[in-house]
Amino acid sequence: MSLTARRAKAVPGNRGTPPPRTPAGRKRALGLDRGAWFLLLPALIPILVLSAGPLLYGVALAFTDEQAGRTESAEFVGLLNFTDLRHDSLFWESFRVGLVWAVCVTTLQFVLALGLALLLNQNLRFRWLARTLALVPWAMPEVVVGIMWRLVYHQDAGILNKTLSQLGLIGENVDWLTNMSLALPAVIVVGIWAGMPQTTVVLLAGLQNVPHELREAAHIDGAGLWRRFTTVTWPALRPVVLAITALNFIWNFNSFGLVYVLTQGGPGSQTRLPMLFAYEEAFKYGQFGYAAAMGLVMVAVIAVLLAVFLRNRLKEDSE
Repeated sequence: MSLTARRAKAVPGNRGTPPPRTPAGRKRALGLDRGAWFLLLPALIPILVLSAGPLLYGVALAFTDEQAGRTESAEFVGLLNFTDLRHDSLFWESFRVGLVWAVCVTTLQFVLALGLALLLNQNLRFRWLARTLALVPWAMPEVVVGIMWRLVYHQDAGILNKTLSQLGLIGENVDWLTNMSLALPAVIVVGIWAGMPQTTVVLLAGLQNVPHELREAAHIDGAGLWRRFTTVTWPALRPVVLAITALNFIWNFNSFGLVYVLTQGGPGSQTRLPMLFAYEEAFKYGQFGYAAAMGLVMVAVIAVLLAVFLRNRLKEDSE
């Protein structure tokens, strides 16, 4: 008897149909093995305790009138906080400032980081040193970055005013962080400088995954530098660009420490980001329920904006 005949005899019916799984096999196939869950607990417990728990508590808090210093328990007020928030012009002004900040920082961050990543991807002398120096702003805490740039922008002792004065570009010292028209652009520059290294690293990793053979083939076919970038490099880089742009927008919109150290939201409300506004409502005025409602609205609006952005980009990629 041939080997094929013996297999056909041993497995009745359709030979391409696998044997039915046992309940234990089905559980393992669905990832429900108890041993696997046990191994995941060290990672799941911190996520549940430090992320999911506070998030659910904040959502519940948004529907109460919780305030600092109250002796009685908070009461459920339904949508009252959201109704008040709808007519709060100061909050929506801070939301506008936050969008301007996030869009400008994310866009300029990406453009400059892409140029730096393309440069660092070249076979340059001392490339390792340039890559190391490019990571320095990323390694510095936000508070240190804020203090350093406050010294740079200082009206009397700052290096920026001194340099511009020596070049003859300004006649008198400028107070960059208290000027109503210059404070937000000055803060945006700091945000770009502080966040550009992480974008550069991600884009550089994406560039190194672009097959070198494709670029060589395009070069042999007579494609110029720009043509090789648009037809070979950019299509391979688009998934990385999509991911880092979305993450950068979320991180930038939720910025707090850097802007707080630089301006504390001033002058007036020119640099008061929505996270700063919510912080003041909670810890300066004690309106915890109202501040939680602000946070919930910010999450919802940003989720909608990101969903539209990702949908359009994914639609472009599929065409």
